[in-house]
Amino acid sequence: MSTSNAWFYWAALSAMFAAMTAIFAKIGIQGVDSDLATLIRTAVIIVVLSLFVVYAGKWANPLALSGKTWLFLTLSGLATGASWVCYFRALKLGDASKVAPVDKFSLVLVAAFAFAFLDERPSLREWAGIGMVAGGVLLLAFKR
Repeated sequence: MSTSNAWFYWAALSAMFAAMTAIFAKIGIQGVDSDLATLIRTAVIIVVLSLFVVYAGKWANPLALSGKTWLFLTLSGLATGASWVCYFRALKLGDASKVAPVDKFSLVLVAAFAFAFLDERPSLREWAGIGMVAGGVLLLAFKR
């Protein structure tokens, strides 16, 4: 697998696992408060990822990281936590087949934020795809 295409395979796996997350979560939150369900999910992630990092020999002293790294990883963690709380609440209240696509509106927002803050410049073709995703979200989100 070439490094130039490696990102695609990891992203496709991420999409597959995200889809499984929605289905498993929708089944798992029945009869459970969505915030408690999010806490349980987070605890599982901490344990599994900790074991993976240690087993793979990737452990490093986190105190050696720069302040900027800590700041932005902390902000990312806070955004992730807020996203998960909102996602689980939405799954508790709505259909997984409607919640997950609306959640993927994040793709449109990532493109806009990357344009504004990271100086990324998607091509016209890529903007067209992003626009189609936005249109699809709107079609799914609003009933006639």
